[in-house]
Amino acid sequence: MKPENKLSNIKTQLHPRNKHNARYDFSKLIKSLPELSQYVSKNKYGDDSVDFFNPDAVLTLNKALLKHHYEIDFWEIPKHYLCPPIPGRADYLHYIADLLGETYAKIPEGSKIKGLDIGVGANCIYPIIGHQEYGWSFIASDVSENAIKSAEQIVDQNSNLSSHIELRLQKQRKAFFNGILSEDEKIDFSICNPPFHASKEEAEKANLRKLKNLKGKTKGKTKLNFGGQHNELWTKGGEARFIKDMIFESRNFSKQCLWFTTLVSKEATLKPTHKILENVEATSIKTIEMGQGQKRSRFIAWSFLTEQEQKQWAKNRW
Repeated sequence: MKPENKLSNIKTQLHPRNKHNARYDFSKLIKSLPELSQYVSKNKYGDDSVDFFNPDAVLTLNKALLKHHYEIDFWEIPKHYLCPPIPGRADYLHYIADLLGETYAKIPEGSKIKGLDIGVGANCIYPIIGHQEYGWSFIASDVSENAIKSAEQIVDQNSNLSSHIELRLQKQRKAFFNGILSEDEKIDFSICNPPFHASKEEAEKANLRKLKNLKGKTKGKTKLNFGGQHNELWTKGGEARFIKDMIFESRNFSKQCLWFTTLVSKEATLKPTHKILENVEATSIKTIEMGQGQKRSRFIAWSFLTEQEQKQWAKNRW
């Protein structure tokens, strides 16, 4: 089969339903979270902003965004764990909603729709936004006990999340669905933000390039301004190997998931990934582009269900 590819239609804007399409309204954010005020000042253009190279400022901005837009009263993550850029994370979920809408004839909402977040991290950001925006329920897995404990604390401290997000520790470090999904468990979609790099050195070089692009120069030791643990940033073989392994394992759960998806950071990963999906006989393959300012982002989605099976899936689940 010929995969659908939307690379020719490059987007530069966030999804139309994304609450972060406009500039941050710092007056409203500070009203929601007064402690943000200590980090807000005028930038060289005379606009209110925060120092995005200050981890405390970024963390506090995220707290304000989550409180103001998603009614999240408690959100803390351990030091040195990934502090995610919320607008981009929300975009992934809005495009997932559109993808589900193609099967369900309209965007499905409510807790009957269930997603699996592979590598939820300490921040639990995808299940938070997915539930608060669409009412979906989530299984959220991670190989790190500390990440699971942090995510559990966030869920437990927010009553609007507590009965809709289930955290599960992945004890098989190289597995994705094995050990997480039971034989009779069905999910409407899986999401994943893979480790991009093949080594710590590669991750540090990429961050150095990012700093040079943003500031034009670097001083002293380079630092990942959004943090990140080993398993969040790099893995043997990089994202290409990670996604390949995920695809092969997904075959064993072909009738338990409507749409498997994963972010793809590097454009060079797309072609070999599509080839692998064709080889494993995925019935539907989509590359969905997302626009995030100057940054190009995309995810790949695949299904092993025929068109008729997808229609029946929607009829049974809705």
